[in-house]
Amino acid sequence: MTIDVAGVLLAGGQSRRMGGGDKCLRPLGGEPILTHVIRRAEPQVSTLVLSANGDPARFRDFGLPVVADAILDDGGGSAGPLAGILSGLRWAAASAPACRWLASFPTDAPFMPRDLVARMAAALEAEGAEMACAASAGRANPVVGLWPVGLADDLERAMVADGMRKIDIWTARYKLTQVEFSAEPLDPFFNTNRPEDLEEAERLL
Repeated sequence: MTIDVAGVLLAGGQSRRMGGGDKCLRPLGGEPILTHVIRRAEPQVSTLVLSANGDPARFRDFGLPVVADAILDDGGGSAGPLAGILSGLRWAAASAPACRWLASFPTDAPFMPRDLVARMAAALEAEGAEMACAASAGRANPVVGLWPVGLADDLERAMVADGMRKIDIWTARYKLTQVEFSAEPLDPFFNTNRPEDLEEAERLL
């Protein structure tokens, strides 16, 4: 366990490619996808919160606190993963003050590395970086990251004043380290965006 890192599970997406609803609640190997994600994320952090909009009661069985996005788009919909990261930063500052860092985990990636946080934290220290994100197969996975809790105000200003919504545009303002994870024998950030992805995840499982 990394004692100074909180974690946020990002479940605020609208799942259009999966046909709507909460894709993280769809079954994989007889359990919700979210259960697989929690099983991998929870041992890596000292505390965990779920970022999701709408009625939090649908996540009651997971026993985690649930926070909604503090910032929504003009139409009242999700402002994207940055909004979930911001909510996680705010929650960590208030509920886990010993945690100086927040790790973000997508809830549609059931095969994430079990050493994800440790490797990102080591890269931060080794490179003197301000934040970290994961990569695999030569592609960045900016939603999988390690963020300083102290940057919550800066992120909120960027989202409100600058209308910022893309993670990589925000991270371009800071010294970012990108941590590469092997995609063999499978890409650890394989995500279940579409019904056919879920079928492939069943096969991989």
